[in-house]
Parts: sequence; C-alpha cells; structure tokens
Amino acid sequence: MIATGLSPAALPFLRELGDLKRIRSAAAPGSIAERLFAYGWAALVRGEAADAVMARVVAAAIVAARLGDLDLATLHALGLGEDAVVVLERAFDELTPDLPAHLRTRLRAALALGRPESGATPPFVDALARQPRAGVTCPGRARIMLQPPENHAEHCLMVAVYGVLASAWQDADPVPVFLAGMAHHLHNADMPDSGYSGEMLLGARLDVAIAHARAAALAQLDPPLAAQIERALAPIAGDTTPEARAFHIADVLDRVLEIEQHGRAAQLSMAVVLGDYGLVHDGPVKPFHDRILADAGLA
Repeated sequence: MIATGLSPAALPFLRELGDLKRIRSAAAPGSIAERLFAYGWAALVRGEAADAVMARVVAAAIVAARLGDLDLATLHALGLGEDAVVVLERAFDELTPDLPAHLRTRLRAALALGRPESGATPPFVDALARQPRAGVTCPGRARIMLQPPENHAEHCLMVAVYGVLASAWQDADPVPVFLAGMAHHLHNADMPDSGYSGEMLLGARLDVAIAHARAAALAQLDPPLAAQIERALAPIAGDTTPEARAFHIADVLDRVLEIEQHGRAAQLSMAVVLGDYGLVHDGPVKPFHDRILADAGLA
C-alpha cells in the first residue's frame, strides 16, 4: 500500500484554503481562486520561470485564506509601506506551523513579491472560469446540483495549491505538480463537464474527446511552454511517481472537500457563530448588543 503522508490534522488548513473559491471583493470580478488561476497563467505565458510562479501563487493563496484580497499591492495602496510584508508574514506564519521547513522557507520568501501581475492569458483561461463543474454525478442516477457551482479555473487552482503542499508528503518536485494542477482540465475549456455519468456514456470515445480538446488548448501556448505542460501532465495517468501521487492527493481532496463544505454550511448553528466565532465581538457596546439579541430571542 502506497503511503499518502496525509492525516486528518491537515484538513482544517485545506478546508480554509478551499474557501478561496468563495472569497470575493470589489477589487475585481471572480473569486480569489479564479483570479489566482488567471494570474498564474499570465505569468507563465509571459515567460516567467515556473518555480517562481509556483511560489508566488501558492504563497498568495495561503495568506489570502486569512486576509482575503488584502494582498501586497492593496496593503501598499492603503499606506502600510514596509509593514505590508509584515502583515502577510504574520498571516502566513499563523497558517503554516506544520509545513515542512524547506517548503515553508521557499514560499515565505515569495511573499515580498506579491501575487503575479495580471496580463494577457490564452483563451482557455477565461473559458475554464466560465465552465462550471458537474456537481455530484453517478451513472444511472440524476445529477445532484449544489449551488453555486465551482468553476474549472477554481478547481485547477486549488489542485495546484494542494499539490504543492502534498509534494512535501511525497518528497516530490512541487513545480511539475503545480503545473499539472493548473493544466489538468485544459480539455474542459471546450468540453462541458458532464461528470462521471457523461464519461461512462462516452465510453471508449472519452479519451478521443479529451485528447482533441486538450490539444486545442495546448495549441494556444508557445511550444516550449506547451511541452513543459505536457511533461507535467504525462505521469498523472497513473500513480507511479511522487509527482503523480502528490497530484492525485490534491485532486481527490479538492473534489471531496468542495462537496463537504456545502454540508458544513448547511449544519452551521448560531451557537457556533455567536459563541465560538464571536460574531458580536468584544467592544464598548457589546453589553448592549447582547441585550438586543437576548430581547430578540437570538441568543
């Protein structure tokens, strides 16, 4: 049996990162996950080194789990100056005490660079952001629809981020794992997602359809980058390399945690919100706030 290196202790961190699919702000349309996907591809097609793109995107994702869109550029614009990096490092350190030292050091150093800059992206990037995931499907059964649906850009970004974390558990090179995560649904730019049910109905034609659609997406990249992406994708058909195993850990966790969060949200209680999370938090008028809630029957 192949060891995964995973334990339940990692799940709270992974769940928190997964919510980047749902964190938005007035800064730009789309979730943070969707935008980091676009920023990562913009950097890659500009010719930036894949290892640098990986570090900047993953570091930005980690701090955004706590700070949302208070990224380096925004903090500078708000007048924080040199303290902006201090705030990012504080968020990073709060979330990553269990990250292996070598990976932690590599990612933390990228915080001072901020998120990759926006820029021109291949058409498949926007298409994947518009393409929703299938939801829960099973051959012979009706689809279970969970709203709002994630899109393929969000899923790919999170698999890339989780994959970098999982690379430490598998002693894998995080760079090809990151690239495989970013690219593993290129075919869905042209191929609407019908899930497991559709795959079974396509049968032997599935591989033909995926190969055709993936080739169309890869043709939008310069040949050297396309070749680098193909090399990163090649091992994930199996689980024989550390990189493939890190990718599959990331992919299956994101698929399942995305569905799990719908159930967790549905079970949320006011006792948790008011008691554990302190929605009405300490301050000079908290006693009056508490009286308001008590009189209204909300506490």
